[in-house]
Amino acid sequence: MTTYLLLKHLHVTFVVISITGFFLRGVWMLRDSPMLDRLWVKVVPHVNDTLLLAAATGLSIVQQQYPFVHGWVTAKVVGLLAYIGFGMFALRRGRSKAVRTGFWLASLASFAYIVSVALTKNPAGIFA
Repeated sequence: MTTYLLLKHLHVTFVVISITGFFLRGVWMLRDSPMLDRLWVKVVPHVNDTLLLAAATGLSIVQQQYPFVHGWVTAKVVGLLAYIGFGMFALRRGRSKAVRTGFWLASLASFAYIVSVALTKNPAGIFA
């Protein structure tokens, strides 16, 4: 298996784990579940997202496609920053459940945009 394929499969696997965990934590937030206070729920996403970023960096290097050079990669990075920012307010910083829910939905929309950019390799993604 080539380095590219290995990195791509790892990246996609970590993406699926990341969004599944984020979605689940959002549901727990909506239900005021005590699961959100578990140590593993706070640690596992950071470990997974670190591995996800490492795989993404490896893919960028192997493909020689870099942010601020290739538009679609830049769009993914900007989408990622939005996803992270919205996610912080969704799961921790939002002052009310309604605010957290709005940010959770915005974060999920950002994720959908990132995936659409990755699949189309077009900065407009689903809006193309």
